[in-house]
Amino acid sequence: MNRWLTRANQRVSLINAAALLVGASLAGQLLGFMRTQVVNGNFNTTGHITTDAYFAAFKIPDFFFYTIAAGALGVAFMPFLADKLQQGDRQSVWKITSSLLNFLGLLMFAVGLVLLIFTQPLLRLVVGHNLSPAQTHDAVLIMRLVAFNPLLFTISGILTSLQQTFGRFFFYALAPIIYNSCIIASVYVFKNNIGLVGLGIGALAGAILQLLIVLLGLVGMRFRYARGINFKDADFRGVLRNLPPRSIDQGLDSINSIVETNRASTLSPGSITIYENAYTLHLAPILLVGTAISTAAFPRLNARLAQGRPDLFRRDFLMVLRAIIWIVVPIVVITFFTRAYLARLIFKNPQPDIAIVLQFLIGAIFFRTVYSLISRWFYAQKDTRTPLFVSLFAIALNIFLAFTLSKPSSYGLAGLAIAQSLVAAAEVFILVTIMLWRDHKLFDAEFWGGLSRILSVTGFTILITYIMVTLVPLSSTDRGFIKLSAKLLSIIIPTLVLHIWLSALFGLEEVRPVIDKLRKLVLKPVQIQ
Repeated sequence: MNRWLTRANQRVSLINAAALLVGASLAGQLLGFMRTQVVNGNFNTTGHITTDAYFAAFKIPDFFFYTIAAGALGVAFMPFLADKLQQGDRQSVWKITSSLLNFLGLLMFAVGLVLLIFTQPLLRLVVGHNLSPAQTHDAVLIMRLVAFNPLLFTISGILTSLQQTFGRFFFYALAPIIYNSCIIASVYVFKNNIGLVGLGIGALAGAILQLLIVLLGLVGMRFRYARGINFKDADFRGVLRNLPPRSIDQGLDSINSIVETNRASTLSPGSITIYENAYTLHLAPILLVGTAISTAAFPRLNARLAQGRPDLFRRDFLMVLRAIIWIVVPIVVITFFTRAYLARLIFKNPQPDIAIVLQFLIGAIFFRTVYSLISRWFYAQKDTRTPLFVSLFAIALNIFLAFTLSKPSSYGLAGLAIAQSLVAAAEVFILVTIMLWRDHKLFDAEFWGGLSRILSVTGFTILITYIMVTLVPLSSTDRGFIKLSAKLLSIIIPTLVLHIWLSALFGLEEVRPVIDKLRKLVLKPVQIQ
């Protein structure tokens, strides 16, 4: 057991860390997909959707977590730890971490009490009176069950940020898998007795178990917890100064989610569930590619600046950015052409509205994935204000567009997705413009040359995906996970294989690690005892 924990806590390279996080994120996203599918399959049928209460109940707890705590978890916290670690001052690392644990722990405990006591009025902010009495009752009970989840997530987040600073990603990658597994299990445990409310119990159990898993990640680090909050420490005060801009930035995203849920609740019954299903499908590649790879790269970017090497910082940033674009492009293409397959797979029954919403979220998939790394360009330089100001504009624009485009006389539910894609593109464009203004040499000829070759490969990828969808069409009688998955894989695998082959043919550097890994896997000699 100790040997396993030691290996799990070892430092890993950037490529291995990215591979670990992408693999774990893939497993987590598959479980998240399965979680939504299982919830839909056990509580929804075509024309009778009852899970609006489930999705609405998490909006306010998520808002408080992202607004108060999430800003400190990583981007406002890790750069200070990286500086101290570069100086060999581990005692300061322990002290900063302990102060943040104590400060945010107390704050999030107070938030939990507020959520527990004022559940009904807070929930009314999300959906007003647009849920049925039975669904409102379920939503209130679920929200009370997860009232202290933000506290548990905050503690887990601070500890995994500490571990990432030391180059340890295993338990960070494992935590969401545990959380999703608990919610899935709760469906089968509670569906025949307390029903939808049991999902709240599963979410609470998942948050507790996730924290216990994260605590295992401290084994071997010799972490020294200290009581109290050291406001006199200059570095801790620096974290607190960087916290509000990042927290407000995250909170604005949560406000946007609340607005979208509120707008969906004013449309036909089940619109919240339909939009959340499409949003889940669009979020999977963003987390799988953008968040996972950017998280793996962030400690390296911090370390480059801590070493006083902006040249290496620029080189590593461009290398990771090109890799993210190369990976996400075929995913965007596949998602667009297989949107009906994915909608049928996640909802288990024909629900064309999910596919319609998803097609308008395609732009958001690409730009939000790229944003995951671009925002970290600023955070590594301890600049959390610029992304905040851009987000203030973006969220204001998104709320305006959401209200305008989601009117029944306009695009309805699809209008929310159109707003998301337009705003995501605008946000990336503004941040890139600021980056170029600050660093005129950032995007060199080599980067633009590589990007043009990626776009050339993309043209062939679109053609290949279209041909495969034509050869393997979705029929009205297609049902079941196995049949739909087989059809999806028959489209995805040839598309990705040809995308990789064409990338190698065009001389793209991003394909080399993939080919090297495959070559080692296929040609590695087998030891026969």
